[in-house]
Amino acid sequence: MSARGTYEIAGKTAFITGAARGIGAAAAERLHSLGANVALVGLEPDRLAANAERLGERAIWREVDVTDYSALQDAVAVTVERFGGIDVAIANAGIAFAGQLASEPVEHVERTLAVNMLGVWRTDRAVINEIRRNQGYLLNISSLSAVTHSPLMGPYTCAKAGVEALTDTLRMETAPTGARVGCAYFGFIDTDLVKASFERPAAQAMQDRLPKFLTNPAPLSTAIDAIEDGVRRRAARVWAPRWVGAMIAMRGVLQPLSEWATLRDTARLAEGIRLADESRSAEGEEDAVLGVAARALD
Repeated sequence: MSARGTYEIAGKTAFITGAARGIGAAAAERLHSLGANVALVGLEPDRLAANAERLGERAIWREVDVTDYSALQDAVAVTVERFGGIDVAIANAGIAFAGQLASEPVEHVERTLAVNMLGVWRTDRAVINEIRRNQGYLLNISSLSAVTHSPLMGPYTCAKAGVEALTDTLRMETAPTGARVGCAYFGFIDTDLVKASFERPAAQAMQDRLPKFLTNPAPLSTAIDAIEDGVRRRAARVWAPRWVGAMIAMRGVLQPLSEWATLRDTARLAEGIRLADESRSAEGEEDAVLGVAARALD
């Protein structure tokens, strides 16, 4: 996608969740380098503080779990007090647990939905009046998983499909104010969350059935380039890598094809399910807050 656009980033203020690492941290760094003030919001306070300190005086941070609406409201208020408003918001916070819906602990499923879908909605609700007031831009981070739904990723795909749906609705409801709302669809990007997910035996077993271009994580910069382009154009939809756009266009046939390919080898699917259950039992409970991403913590 073209890097050209009309929305001036310099002098604007961006509010970014999930900003301790990965896409959130890199997006904050990119927008800051283009002249924006940035508010880094999320968990892992030591990382947030270090990121903000590295960026300098046009950056602040706030420890917030996106399941806590009051904490999000407080973070918005602090950002507005510090910088005078919020022009751009990126609802990026997300987690993942790996397992089948029939056996994954209920609290893992509910935590995934609470962070990845309702956390996006809470973020949107907390920032939307500022975005509308400033005729700015809100970008919700969804996934290719909103379009194609894979085994052992049920809660994640459900949440990301929900993010797409709520974004479409909010986009229309917000349009009369002059503000814009977008949805980002990313394939596997080289982040700590993806690395930790790929390390699991079940994921490795299931990846073998897919083309390499689907499972080789794309450089983090591809997602950040797409986000920058999306902000500049206040785009309705952005994606990375490039081939994700074709997948979105093919969504009517993509899910049936994906299911057909998966069910051609039910033995592999059964093995993936077995490994997921076995891995969880062997390793004990995954981190209740960060899911598989906790495996990547320093």
